[in-house]
Amino acid sequence: MSWIILIASGALEAVWAAALERSRGFRRPGPTLLFLAALAGSMGGLALAMAEIPVGTAYAVWVGVGVVLTAGYAMASGAERGGTRRTTAGRVLLLLGIAGCVAGLKAVS
Repeated sequence: MSWIILIASGALEAVWAAALERSRGFRRPGPTLLFLAALAGSMGGLALAMAEIPVGTAYAVWVGVGVVLTAGYAMASGAERGGTRRTTAGRVLLLLGIAGCVAGLKAVS
């Protein structure tokens, strides 16, 4: 159950990151409230998961899930500003590498 909570917490990290960008510096109330709720859920879930999963593993998985989902969302929606807005094979392969490392951490834990 701790692993399910940890993965869900990582997904909430992607939600709060996207909401933070959409809040425009906390000037938009809807995205700001979503940011706060997702942040609280993400941190709370991480804390719960750390009761059974070692801190280094839990944190690496939490960040990895958040990174892959946030970057995937940014590529799919074109949300990245000032950088490459298109999906490239290299970017996808590198994100798959991170996802593979997350799965590997689960396999050896």
